[in-house]
Amino acid sequence: MYPTNQFRKGLKVEIEGVPYEIIDFQHVSPGKGRAFTRTKLKNMLNQNILERTITSGDKLDRADTEEREMQFLYRDAEGYHFMNQANYDQVALSPESLGDNKDFLKENLTIKIMYYNERPIGVELPTFVVLKIVETEPSAKGDTVTGGTKPAKLETGATVNVPFHCKEDDLIKVDTRDYSYVEKANK
Repeated sequence: MYPTNQFRKGLKVEIEGVPYEIIDFQHVSPGKGRAFTRTKLKNMLNQNILERTITSGDKLDRADTEEREMQFLYRDAEGYHFMNQANYDQVALSPESLGDNKDFLKENLTIKIMYYNERPIGVELPTFVVLKIVETEPSAKGDTVTGGTKPAKLETGATVNVPFHCKEDDLIKVDTRDYSYVEKANK
């Protein structure tokens, strides 16, 4: 159980049998009346945001969550398959449960899978991944200095905007938080 004075961003709590993550909170002490905490919570099952006011002294249950480091193996009709490197257990996740994260999954990539009551509910990618450009428009003369961008399709199927100097077969570093190009990577 977590009292309101132990709230912090990223804390996993359970409300009415549903796991939530605290994404923002504010302790409020009015001139009269009891103090309370305004919280913004993200539902870890469907990603909806909930705002809730919790009176000081009230407590929230701890969510039974666990992060496990897993390696992406392959994709097939059943879904995306991952393996626990510690005990070689395998799990398959549906494209819906991965959301947009599936756009950056490359074979042998190590990620973290969040479990709730021993059931996988989401994934956390590394902040940066290195991927190969498989399709992009050729650069035109004079485009290299302007600082503009063009779309490029990556080996995983994701599309990101890259500078004009990038070409097919280049390896680039991509920020998975906002789908942005970071830099060219060494081969």
